[in-house]
Amino acid sequence: MDAGLPVSEMAENVQLQRSRGEGRLRVACSEGATRIQTLYQDGSAKIRVPRLPGSELEAVLINTSGGLTGGDQLKWQIEAGQDSNLTVTTQACEKVYRALDGVADVRTRISVGRNAFVAWLPQETILFDRAALSRNLEVSLAEGARFLAVEPIILGRTGMGEEVITGHLTDQWRIFRGDRLLHAEALSIIGAFEPVRNASAGLMGAGAFATLFYAGRDVEARLAKVRSLCDQFEIAFSFWNDKLVMRLLAKNGYELRQKLVPLLRDLSKSELPRIWHS
Repeated sequence: MDAGLPVSEMAENVQLQRSRGEGRLRVACSEGATRIQTLYQDGSAKIRVPRLPGSELEAVLINTSGGLTGGDQLKWQIEAGQDSNLTVTTQACEKVYRALDGVADVRTRISVGRNAFVAWLPQETILFDRAALSRNLEVSLAEGARFLAVEPIILGRTGMGEEVITGHLTDQWRIFRGDRLLHAEALSIIGAFEPVRNASAGLMGAGAFATLFYAGRDVEARLAKVRSLCDQFEIAFSFWNDKLVMRLLAKNGYELRQKLVPLLRDLSKSELPRIWHS
């Protein structure tokens, strides 16, 4: 690099390093237990499967780059065969740092076989000011499959005095039951975050929020317990076509997790991954 160049010109000539990662996991039910069939990992994407008692399987996704910034790319593909039971979580909260250029792109595809159950339970995504993140979740459910998903987002670490003023956040979900679109939604906040954060039809001043989704034939049987928890924590929810959708708002990440844990525990019919409590 020419030391005589102005700083602005030097910055334009620097090729910034970007992380790439792809992880794939396929599991199947064998002799009454869920077992790994295929595990592939490349780049910054790693998958760990802790040895746990019981017939269920738990997978922990890891981004070894230590966070995301503009231009980074992560791809996850999860496939659960017939009658299998799989919980997928992340090693830690995913931090999305300020983007100098480009947008971090995270794409997840999940396939749930006949009468199988998958719980997609990543820990919180923490956005920093001027972060740029595009996220896409595509799910395919076979007949009788159950699926639980949550995507919690924290707008800066309040304990550190951080605040998200501007940024780029898009999040798209497409969930299919066979060939039929069961659920679709799109979140987009680009530019100033304050108008959306403070709007009564937006985040109502919340510093953390989450979408929680559950699909299964047993939704109606669970409504009484879900309704009592939602009334306790002032959570809005909707139920139709064998699916349940909840919107959660909280002052910060700690309060959000206090609301999420009992709901996730009830809907998954099991304890949350141990890493959620570490």
